[in-house]
Amino acid sequence: MDYVLKNGMVYTNGKFLKRNLTILNGQVFLSEKNSVDTITIDCTNKFIFPGFVDVHVHLREPGFSYKETILSGTKAAAKAGYTAVFSMPNLNPVPDSVENLKVQQDIIDKDAVISVYPLASISVGQKGEQLSDLENLADKVKAFSDDGRGVQSDSLMLSAMEIAKKHDKVIAAHCEDNSLLNGGYIHDGEYAKSHGHVGIPSASEYKQIERDIELVKQTGVKYHVCHVSAKESVEAIRKAKAQGLDVTAETGPHYLVLDDSMLKESGDYKMNPPIRAKEDRLALLEGIKDGTLEMIATDHAPHSLEEKSKGLKSINGIVGLETAFPIIYTKLVKTGEITLEKVIELMSVNPAKRFGVENEIEDGRVANLAVFDLSEEYVIDREKFLSKGKSTPFDGYKVYGKCLMNICEGRVVYSDDKIVK
Repeated sequence: MDYVLKNGMVYTNGKFLKRNLTILNGQVFLSEKNSVDTITIDCTNKFIFPGFVDVHVHLREPGFSYKETILSGTKAAAKAGYTAVFSMPNLNPVPDSVENLKVQQDIIDKDAVISVYPLASISVGQKGEQLSDLENLADKVKAFSDDGRGVQSDSLMLSAMEIAKKHDKVIAAHCEDNSLLNGGYIHDGEYAKSHGHVGIPSASEYKQIERDIELVKQTGVKYHVCHVSAKESVEAIRKAKAQGLDVTAETGPHYLVLDDSMLKESGDYKMNPPIRAKEDRLALLEGIKDGTLEMIATDHAPHSLEEKSKGLKSINGIVGLETAFPIIYTKLVKTGEITLEKVIELMSVNPAKRFGVENEIEDGRVANLAVFDLSEEYVIDREKFLSKGKSTPFDGYKVYGKCLMNICEGRVVYSDDKIVK
């Protein structure tokens, strides 16, 4: 089916312009064109974004489909305006070989509603002991990661970087030095001290980032830091960029709008890295403003209700796909912290560019875009999530910004609260 989206505010070439936009044979045209089957949609006072790209999502399948499936996770992403997600490798089997990766890829090919790009693991079984078959995996993935675990061995990470550099792939690093965790499970701050919890020091994150940056200097690899949470991490990345190193980084919505003074004794506030102090949150905000942190990724990490029922000692991870944009728009754009254009850079343009995904709204490009009503106010209700995971600190928040239509690879994948496969 072909569409004309009339009178929408279209993001193209870095700014919003009021345009009539046509989707013809799956391609975008920044003008009105008609065919026999054209459907015209009035987008007056609506905004048309290049599809969001989330470079850090846990789809849980294969191996943990009771938490999430590729179908349920990509339905949730489609509803939220995402046209591409990158799935993390903590699965069963771990995608540490071509054969194991194929298990996941076959499900993606069968069930995914939007584009899914799997990451291969850095180490076999994500155990950090020996390298995965990176040479043979390289032409099948865009990046390598052991997300969920920091690579403890300097020599193993160096070898992984050398192979990634050889094949022009990204190393997406979960940075966590296990020797510095001290048995902690939330941030080592005022809340932990006053409520009798064991804290995780920020050094467990930034010390491994500093280690990796030294290895980047040796190898010249494309290096990406996952879920940055600490102010020292922001500064280490800022210095690496100033030295001309090929380093990028992401943070998550929860780190940008919450700090440990807002914690509750609930699994909805339990993730790794943890929500840190106010000064960390402010440093992250400054990092996205000055370009040190180029991306907002959700680290969407669904778990069962039982797994999240043990308060701040619950398993790590919250869901984020269906709350990310409305939280960022409501808490940061409407309050004047950042512009809407900046959000599109952080959630669409920069991740697409870094990880090699096409989503530009330009003549002749394949259509990957979403239509949003930014004036619609509603309350986040976890029971309405399409994700199987329900754990979020944002349940009950009053927000603005709702996806009305999502077109991925030229096909309508979400419209009027219905998924079109």
